[in-house]
Amino acid sequence: MFQLENLIRENIKKLTPYSSARDEFSGEAKVFLDANENSLGSPLTKWYNRYPDPHQMAVKEKISVVKGISAEHIFLGNGSDECIDLLFRSFCEPGKDNVIICPPTYGMYEVSANINDIEIKKAPLLEDFQLDLIHIENLIDANTKLIWLCSPNNPTGNSLNRVDIEIILNNFKGIVIIDEAYINFAKQKSFQQELAEYPNLVVMQTFSKAWGLAGLRLGMAFASSAIIEVLNKVKPPYNINQATQELALKALEEVGQVNDMIKLLVDMREALAEVFLSMPTVEKVYPSDANFILVKIKEAKNIYMFLLTKGIVLRDRSNVKLCEDCLRITVGTEKENTILVEAMQEWYNQ
Repeated sequence: MFQLENLIRENIKKLTPYSSARDEFSGEAKVFLDANENSLGSPLTKWYNRYPDPHQMAVKEKISVVKGISAEHIFLGNGSDECIDLLFRSFCEPGKDNVIICPPTYGMYEVSANINDIEIKKAPLLEDFQLDLIHIENLIDANTKLIWLCSPNNPTGNSLNRVDIEIILNNFKGIVIIDEAYINFAKQKSFQQELAEYPNLVVMQTFSKAWGLAGLRLGMAFASSAIIEVLNKVKPPYNINQATQELALKALEEVGQVNDMIKLLVDMREALAEVFLSMPTVEKVYPSDANFILVKIKEAKNIYMFLLTKGIVLRDRSNVKLCEDCLRITVGTEKENTILVEAMQEWYNQ
């Protein structure tokens, strides 16, 4: 049975979080003389001389409307990478606990684990890029605190089987994190609507992909209010800056535009996949639920290096297990896609 108290690090249980006067004040203040800010303003605008809302309530309330989820179940991080790091720091004892990842997958799970001195156990995906449930089960021990699942997966682009994820959620006593950075490009629905059913579930999403706001560094985690409370306890007091909060609010008013961009990117993804399939050395274009495609191609590394000479940067995954001879290619603008295709045709004709 899942017991959150059994997972929280002992020092985090005892932690008294940093508290500002604005945490302790409820209501609408007119005069702020609590935080030793420069009361005269800044070279940019008077607004930025003040610390931002430490709880980002206006942004969370707007996300609540867009996502259909209560604000108390939302955590905002300085990029999803902060959410990843805080989950390690909150629930995993350095040098003692372990987590499970399923490579090939997003590299920051392992990097963050190593930074936090947490053992990584690996249950590689099967040949069809789906979960190896038996391997995962065999890796779990009394010190396994987190299981990281990326769906749609990076770099393979596919969604993980929903039933397999539910099996893990129903049987694992630790926390299951589903990274849904690319969910907006997929036909599969988000797991965020399942939070009430699974108290051990954390769903991560981001403003970096479908929302086109990678430069803002704003990630989201959805979880039970109990898990959110732990993350809020550990996070830096003002982790989301004022400019990011303002711009996120503006973006959240443009859901229609975002949906139009998603549709266009998916259409271009399918068109680009067709073009690659017609190329002589392309062996396979893997089905994708993301804004990128994984292409298995002869001489992948040589093509990658050739494209670099043309100023075209792809992601070389040719040395990754299960992704041998593969390049991961983001769907660009129509012009960027054309430049890429023409450069690859030049490679074949040389």
